[in-house]
Amino acid sequence: MVCSAYVIVLAQPINKSSTEQLRVFGTELYENGDYVNAIEKLKEYYKQERDNIDVAYMLADASFKIKDFKYANTRYKILLKKDKGEGEFDKDLFNYGRSLKMMGEYEMASDALEKFIDYTDNDALKEQAKVEFDGAQQALDMLETLGLTVERLDSKDINSKQSEYSPSYASDGQTMYYASLASNKLIILDGSNEEDYHLKIYKSRKGEKGKWEDPTPLGTEINREDFHTGNVKISPDGTAMYFTRAEIDPSTNAVTSSKIFVSFGSDGNWGPAQEVQGVNGPYLAKHPAVGELFGREVLYFSSDMEGGDGGFDIYYATNKGDGVFGDPVRLLQVNTPGDEETPFYKDGNLYFSSTGFPGMGGYDIFYSTWDGKRWSNPINMGKGYNSPLDDLFFSLSPDGYSGFLTSNREGTSSVESSTCCNDIYEVLLEKVEATLVTGAFTEDKKPIDSTDFQLILIENGQMGTTTPKNSAKTNKVNYALELEKAYVIIASKEGYFPDTLEFNTVELDESTDFAKVLYLKKKPAPPKPAVVVDNYETITINQPIELKNILYDFDDDKILPEAEQDLAVILDLMNQYPEMKIQLNSHTDAQGKDKYNQDLSQRRASSAKRWLIQNGVEVTRIRAVGKGETEIRNECTNGVKCDDDQHRFNRRTEFVITEGPTTIQIEKRQFKKSN
Repeated sequence: MVCSAYVIVLAQPINKSSTEQLRVFGTELYENGDYVNAIEKLKEYYKQERDNIDVAYMLADASFKIKDFKYANTRYKILLKKDKGEGEFDKDLFNYGRSLKMMGEYEMASDALEKFIDYTDNDALKEQAKVEFDGAQQALDMLETLGLTVERLDSKDINSKQSEYSPSYASDGQTMYYASLASNKLIILDGSNEEDYHLKIYKSRKGEKGKWEDPTPLGTEINREDFHTGNVKISPDGTAMYFTRAEIDPSTNAVTSSKIFVSFGSDGNWGPAQEVQGVNGPYLAKHPAVGELFGREVLYFSSDMEGGDGGFDIYYATNKGDGVFGDPVRLLQVNTPGDEETPFYKDGNLYFSSTGFPGMGGYDIFYSTWDGKRWSNPINMGKGYNSPLDDLFFSLSPDGYSGFLTSNREGTSSVESSTCCNDIYEVLLEKVEATLVTGAFTEDKKPIDSTDFQLILIENGQMGTTTPKNSAKTNKVNYALELEKAYVIIASKEGYFPDTLEFNTVELDESTDFAKVLYLKKKPAPPKPAVVVDNYETITINQPIELKNILYDFDDDKILPEAEQDLAVILDLMNQYPEMKIQLNSHTDAQGKDKYNQDLSQRRASSAKRWLIQNGVEVTRIRAVGKGETEIRNECTNGVKCDDDQHRFNRRTEFVITEGPTTIQIEKRQFKKSN
């Protein structure tokens, strides 16, 4: 139920008519909205009386309304030739340009629309024409979307010659719900036709060979007699079905009422439908879709209620439970003076169709992304998703790699003109995957077996989840990677210095295998330890111990070479006490701004932590804390002049045991207690 919902003939059978009777009767049919029969009668008249401009206009306008754009274009050409520059057919120049655009004739459409923009004094139509012109210009340069396949659903039982609507997956990713008249002929409402012409909701399952099985209509708890039932969407958890019940005036084919309903249950076992409270009113409400906003479940839908930007706008209402929702709120960033319809939400993105943004055709599919505060400016989904005609009801499967849309693009099966009606198209997205193959080698490029690897996910600039692996009897390991992420890979082996590489999976448009080689430098043989008698002291948990060799140059966070000996001792302690966790505290001097020193000290503490992680300590066993200049140990505070040695005395790193053994013994010469 978008624009012309389907092709229903409202006429009555007639006997042979005179030429004038054809015009009179055709005009009456046109004025009543029975465009199909009007065209039939007016064409008969026009064959005999080609100078009647009013009939030429009705033929063009009626053909445009039933989306027979090729015939409409021919009629508009004739009208414009008869205009003789007097502006009699002002709006028809606009529709002539639109019909060319719908036929994919973008250059000719641009010329006609540009001429109309310069010519018309109608400000509203001028703005619409600018949008159409911009869309035609964009379409000239638009490339096919990579990794996308859009194919008409190959099932005569699903795609009829009438229009199909709202195809979408259930939560199982194998069942499709959609709405259809399931008819392959014109439906004549002349009082004698006993065929049920009401829209119904159907479902079909994908079989083992990927073919869609014969559809079955839902029961009377959903499909109610004398109502058009459609716009179906299943909630992501599979427990609620939202849909609309609408009524159409049989004399005009216009929708007079449309309300959103919900049925609770599960696939194959839906309960009685109830009207959704909070979103319906004295207006048309349609196209419900479950989503999120501000961390809460909401229902997105389209409506023509007062206060909107144009015809139909997109709204949301917050779910309060049991089919009750809060007051509708209009989305500010996605609505235009045109129509915004068929919303679908997934993973922070709102997909919808619009006539109000520049597009390839009539309705184009767009998406907008929620950043936690506002929706981004809508982006056209591009060629393939969109065509020169109408593209609507875009939705995705739970895994995001397949979905549906409806379109009347070329190739559609239609009951009247070749582009009158919408069919279901299946959307298939190439699955982009990323993997890592990494191996360890010596400096002279010989493989090193049984190496320990750590793949570390970097989140917000910090080291996050760590995935360890051992190469066992080979020198290589494999990892499956997430997209749009940054990583660090560390290789380590006893007797070698570790090696580290950074890489990311950002903006991949095709599957990628990352091959990363790490080279490990062999450690020199350790000197024989000197015998030290009675040179140990006992330290307890939460007692700060200064790493006296870890000093820093002014305004720098790099670990100096002499610091590695103290870090090596900590590394030995961490290996000796595997249950021990520590906190590294870094201090700066008082030179510089307080906030800068706080940040600098955090970077220094992280540098010491990184060294230990790269040497095999699990990231969860170390916490790095920057203390800034909050604990100055001498008189060199803000504003006091001191030499660099005095300031360096305050630039230090300490470690504190936070978990594990309550006491340990360490060499006195390696560490000293902090003051």
